Order: sequence, then structure tokens, then C-alpha cells
Amino acid sequence: MTKPAQGAEPELPGKPTSASRTTLSHIMTGSDTNLLGTVHGGVIMKLVDDAAGAVAGRHSEGPAVTASMDEMAFLEPVRVGDLVHVKAQVNWTGRSSMEIGVRVLAERWNESTPATQVGSAYLVFAAVDADGKPRAVPPVIPESERDKRRYQEAEIRRTHRLARRRAIKELRAQRTAGRAHDTTEGTDRP
Repeated sequence: MTKPAQGAEPELPGKPTSASRTTLSHIMTGSDTNLLGTVHGGVIMKLVDDAAGAVAGRHSEGPAVTASMDEMAFLEPVRVGDLVHVKAQVNWTGRSSMEIGVRVLAERWNESTPATQVGSAYLVFAAVDADGKPRAVPPVIPESERDKRRYQEAEIRRTHRLARRRAIKELRAQRTAGRAHDTTEGTDRP
């Protein structure tokens, strides 16, 4: 075993995907509805964030905060009386960030029909210390072929998130530089 470089954090041992995988189940009631009488998307999003947060905290063994939510897809409406299952797992880890994949399923509380997928999302969480500063997370170890596929897809999503962020920063910098040029252009007249 090699000694970490001066000032570098030691490598944390990896954790398998199954170590932090979780399911949050909740029955939908009248207080969860929107004006159309179906369950409000924000209620589902909160359940998604709660389940993903539990997974991030378990995997990182401490506090983790939501950094972003990507690709929240609502596939079917959820109704009052549906038993909603929110299944979440770590798909990918970086130094202090984790992508959590979430599937949302619903079934009637009083029927024995199979649950239907009604939504999905990808969230990025950052592990933080007591001062709110980023802290290292253990690498995730994909266990199945499905886990390996999810890991590879998460890397693609991360690449796209970073490229989008970079492009937006560049565009804003160009606009700021253009406005500064416009305000000074007329002041140099003799």
C-alpha cells in the first residue's frame, strides 16, 4: 500500500451499490393533490429528493446536500390512493459528489396489480462536513451489468453537465465583455 502524497486525502475503500440502495414508500392522500386532482409533481419531487438524500447519506456516511436534479421525468399521473415506491441508488461517484438514480413506481393501495413506473430522475449530491465544505466519498463499486451500465451512463451525464456549465459561463463572460465595450465606446471621442 502506498502512502498518500503530502496534503492528499487517503483513498477511501469502495462500497458496493447495494450498500446504500433504498426504497421509500408513501401512500398519496388528498393533501398531495394539484388543481387537476392528481398528485402534485412537487410532492413526487420531494419524495425523490428524500430517497436520494438517504442514499447519498448512507453511501458517504454523513451529510450530503442536493447539488442538482437532472432529467426529472413524469411518465404517468399519480392518483390519491396510490402507494408510491421511490427506489434510489448511487450510480456514480466523484471525489465529493455522487449521482443518485431514482425510479418512481405506483400501485393502487388496495389492489394486487403490479406497480407501474411513473417517473424517474437523476440527482447529484455533494458530501459535506460540519462546516459545509466538500468531503471525500467512497468510490461506488457497481455489482451487476445493470449497475455497470448505469455507471457509464452517469459519466456521460456528468460530461454533459460540465460542458453545459462551461458553455453558459463563456456566454455570460462574452456578454459582460460586450456590455463593457458598449459603454466605453462612445467616451473616447476627441
